[in-house]
Amino acid sequence: MPSTEKLLHFLSSSLICAAGVCLLGFGMSTDWAAADMTCGPIETEEFNGSSSLEIGLFNGTEFKINCPRISKLGIKVPVFDRLGKIAGAPIILHALVVILLGLALLGSAGSILVSLYNSFSNPYQTYMGPIGVYTCSGLSVCLASLALILYVANAFLGQMFETLVKADEAKVTLKDVKITLKVGFFLLIPYICFNMVSILMVYLYVHTAYTRRKEQEKPTEDAPKEIMMY
Repeated sequence: MPSTEKLLHFLSSSLICAAGVCLLGFGMSTDWAAADMTCGPIETEEFNGSSSLEIGLFNGTEFKINCPRISKLGIKVPVFDRLGKIAGAPIILHALVVILLGLALLGSAGSILVSLYNSFSNPYQTYMGPIGVYTCSGLSVCLASLALILYVANAFLGQMFETLVKADEAKVTLKDVKITLKVGFFLLIPYICFNMVSILMVYLYVHTAYTRRKEQEKPTEDAPKEIMMY
């Protein structure tokens, strides 16, 4: 039967990891970024219109004023459908972000299950032991970090917002794009931190148990050879 100390460490690890999953799940359902830009007809250089977007990973909203000659307020933006109309880096990078986040959630789920299993059993040093928590949570940290980097690159360098606007109105010229990252994106950071803390909780138990075991073995190792002969 696992000790109380082990129970507390592994249960804490699973609860912290579960909190991270809840954060990321909420983050994936809310807005990730917003953008404001000026626009005008492609055949002229008159930029007297504007377009504003607020998007999540799957859906968003657009507000157009004279962009280029029409105004529409509160247009629903299906992100994948619009990006798919203009094939290129934006749709590929956005799809990669969503896939990486899905795999990160899967890794966190694995870490929760392994931590709970260790709370009530003793698989010791098998893949279902602490190494399973390190692997699953570590994988989630790496995948979520990569998704964070790819999203920033897509938004600021990959012209994702320009693509979303032009997919709905091709004959438009855009400039002065101002992008603001929103709560969904920033929730990736505590999610990554929670997974790192879940690893730390298990590591602290393993380190403490290893130190205690070495201390218990030390008197036998230091005993005089004459005594050990009897």
